[in-house]
Amino acid sequence: VQLQASGGGLVQAGGSLRLSCAASGRGFNKYFVGWFRQAPGKEREFVIGISYTGSGTYSADSVKGRFTISRDNAKNTVYLQMTSLKPEDTAVYYCAQSSRLSITLNSNDYNYWGRGTLVTVSS
Repeated sequence: VQLQASGGGLVQAGGSLRLSCAASGRGFNKYFVGWFRQAPGKEREFVIGISYTGSGTYSADSVKGRFTISRDNAKNTVYLQMTSLKPEDTAVYYCAQSSRLSITLNSNDYNYWGRGTLVTVSS
């Protein structure tokens, strides 16, 4: 499986962006998919994830109410809609496919990673 994240860019605080994660290869629509981010000088952190059916989602407290995730299994694509962006959301965002069907926040459970897309939120 290969993952390609896109949609990052520069946005002002309070603005919105939608990231996409397109997958090629088999199995993408069978596992939990998550978005992680890594800000400069910080460790990678889990942001939000979605079950393989799309019926279950989980988000970190820092983005609850602002970020939503969805998936279109027919297109092998997961979307991250980010609203009310804050400067502290600035990071490289990575999508990843886990080896589990259910929710997992542990990056060690993710075996396929995209290259990442940079999101910069200016104040």
